[in-house]
Amino acid sequence: MIEVKTISKSFKDKKVLDNVSATFEKGKANLIIGASGTGKSVLLKTIIGLIKPDEGEIIFDGRKFNGADEDTIKSIRREMGVLFQGSALFDSKNVEQNVMFPLDALTTMPKSEKLDRVNFCLQRVGLENVNKLFPSEISGGMQKRVGIARAIVMNTKYLFCDEPNSGLDPQTSIRIDNLISEITEEYKTTTVIVTHDMNSVMEIGENVIFIFKGKKLWEGNNKTILHSDIPELNSFIFANSLLRNFKDK
Repeated sequence: MIEVKTISKSFKDKKVLDNVSATFEKGKANLIIGASGTGKSVLLKTIIGLIKPDEGEIIFDGRKFNGADEDTIKSIRREMGVLFQGSALFDSKNVEQNVMFPLDALTTMPKSEKLDRVNFCLQRVGLENVNKLFPSEISGGMQKRVGIARAIVMNTKYLFCDEPNSGLDPQTSIRIDNLISEITEEYKTTTVIVTHDMNSVMEIGENVIFIFKGKKLWEGNNKTILHSDIPELNSFIFANSLLRNFKDK
């Protein structure tokens, strides 16, 4: 479980996060939704320690993360896996080397054990016999799956995904959503996903928070979101529906 308590963040005179609190539950797909520029990606980067909050606390299973001692910070970071928006694979490394990178950087495992772990993770995301291919030789959806394999290779307790369906066609997006949901349930990870895609919300949104202009305006799940009485959230849902209809034509 990850707890975010009264987090605020400003850049110069612009407040990007304003007193945001939320609980992200273990074994569930926790979604942060909102339009572009509302602060949801800043919130994600604050949770994983890439941005320092001006106020508030971030707590991983009872351990305060921001402002903690170096050993605690390193320990928590070793338990994180991150799928970045563009997959962030190394172009000069093949698939096997990309997935193995965290093991090389953070462990002293023998090479044979690393390879076994890499192959296990690649099989788990439905990729076999692609070890020696480079990112430029595989599709965007496959790159996302390689990114997921790399994110879970360290036996991840906390999985963070930033717009995992960005640039993907609807069918591939559903496959990525389902894969993330399956891994979350199977390994009981605390998964936090930033997205503006209502398809993802309705497919896997077990716990959802809506961010608008840096504030958390709503919290619920995919069963209750369509019954919201929050005008800003309803406008967001309506805009997403229009965009989907337009793309389907």
